[in-house]
Amino acid sequence: MKIFTPDAPEYQSVDTSKLVLVQMDETISDTKFEGKPIGFFKDAAIRFCRNKGSLIAFFVILVMIILAIFGPNFNDYGYNEQNGDIKDLPPKVPGLCKIGIMDGTRWMEGRQLYYDPNTGAGIYLDETKSLDRVSEKYAGCILKVEETGEVIAGKEMCRVKIDYYKYVGLDDDTYFWFGTDYLGRDLWTRLWRGARISLIIAFVSTFANVAIGLVYGAIAGYYGGWVDMVLMRITEIIAAIPQIVIVTLFMLYFGAGLTSIIFALLIQNWIGTARMIRTQFYRYKGYEYVLAARTLGVKDFALIFKHILPNSIGPIITRAMIAIPSAIFTESFLAYLGLGVQAPDTSMGILLSDGQKSLMQYPYKVWCPAIVISLLMIAFNMLANGLRDAFDPTQRGV
Repeated sequence: MKIFTPDAPEYQSVDTSKLVLVQMDETISDTKFEGKPIGFFKDAAIRFCRNKGSLIAFFVILVMIILAIFGPNFNDYGYNEQNGDIKDLPPKVPGLCKIGIMDGTRWMEGRQLYYDPNTGAGIYLDETKSLDRVSEKYAGCILKVEETGEVIAGKEMCRVKIDYYKYVGLDDDTYFWFGTDYLGRDLWTRLWRGARISLIIAFVSTFANVAIGLVYGAIAGYYGGWVDMVLMRITEIIAAIPQIVIVTLFMLYFGAGLTSIIFALLIQNWIGTARMIRTQFYRYKGYEYVLAARTLGVKDFALIFKHILPNSIGPIITRAMIAIPSAIFTESFLAYLGLGVQAPDTSMGILLSDGQKSLMQYPYKVWCPAIVISLLMIAFNMLANGLRDAFDPTQRGV
């Protein structure tokens, strides 16, 4: 690089009379920042709101929680109110029934055609072969008849679409939004009460698992050495026990119920959180700001919970959001096997188990709880992905 000096020929050849000094009457400085500084959590909230999928998932979860809290009170039917005269009713919703959706109708298969010389062609809708009873009880409930061409014992068969609410003698202004089960209980009320129980189990067990795993993993990761070795060997021993064995032992000793299933989920589910926190502490405890704080005499408790742990808040929240749908699925699976809450209480797993027994005849009994649990699982996973990206420190300011 060539440097010009006042004695250099190139400098001497410059006509200094043409040089003009500018901005001598003003001070030049950096531009002042406009607006308030953005903190870590506010920046994470801004990034989260930009993720449309996670935002939609958040509102879906919020609606589900509101329905789980208040949904059973939307009608006058109790969750265990039984009525054998209205069992297995199909869904009927005000407004939708006028356009042929969830209108309380049902196709009845394999019905026998008969011929009455007085009234013409007719149909047997039940096992009674009394023409008088058929004409009186079921007048006006038959909406459509389709001949199948099947002949059994010399009798022609058909399939019939009927207004099932009229068929059982209910008024036109009677509605069961999700239908009724085999005992005549309202499925809308039972579904949202079951969702409430499933969500309580999921949130309580997840909160406890995160708290236990956080403290356990923080101690193992911060102190390391023989402390870490002993604590991690204990987690490996606990994790080696099959969960179904743990749940069965808890049910046998404490009996079925919310408490038993929550404690059964607590035995092993904190281990994943503990291992994740341990990894985060191994990552951050060697950073300069932690070494500086230790040099200044900061106590271990303050180093763990004030200096290192806040940097792991993002993975902790993400882990908790992932653990909630996992707990819901586990509870539903155990309830499906008969190891969950017992009658008269219900949960989504119990509703799925009951609906599976009559899936071919009454598929709506499975559809409703299956749709709700699927929406919860998908929404919580999408929310977890959004929170993971929002709390990622490498994305800050993006």
